[in-house]
Amino acid sequence: MSDAPDAPETGRDGSDLRRLEEEGEIAADYLEELLDIADVDGDIDIDVDHGRAAVEIVAESGSERGLRRLVGADGEVLDALQELTRLAVQAKTGERSRLMLDIAGYRAGRRAELAEVARTAIAEVRSTGAAVALEPMNPFERKVVHDVVAAAGFVSDSEGVEPSRHVVVRPS
Repeated sequence: MSDAPDAPETGRDGSDLRRLEEEGEIAADYLEELLDIADVDGDIDIDVDHGRAAVEIVAESGSERGLRRLVGADGEVLDALQELTRLAVQAKTGERSRLMLDIAGYRAGRRAELAEVARTAIAEVRSTGAAVALEPMNPFERKVVHDVVAAAGFVSDSEGVEPSRHVVVRPS
């Protein structure tokens, strides 16, 4: 039996955890350079969450407005920065990254909103017995909804083609 505190996320020698921490460090370096170029202040927090490197840029006092520009409308700039950061990590490691980036708590807030959308859909499915199709969502948003639906004992599928790909919640 392993003594490792994060045993589900690590290999026998902790190499997976070390690799994810390295991804976070590479991403933080990349993002610090970006913040310098954009002349935006922010602190960078690195973590490992659900088997992924997780990096968040948090606002320093008075820098919230600059960080909101890096989120963009509906998180579109954030999504683009996440992809660029993943590419920067891949360029250094030679491996594809599944790193998650959050800026100024946008994804955390969005996760809470989406959980409520999922709970509302679950309640509707429970009361009517009919499937409920939700509005189109990006992959991060669909994953949040799928996780909430599964935890409630219901079934969900993604249907359609980007940018109209959406979640359908069904009775189990």
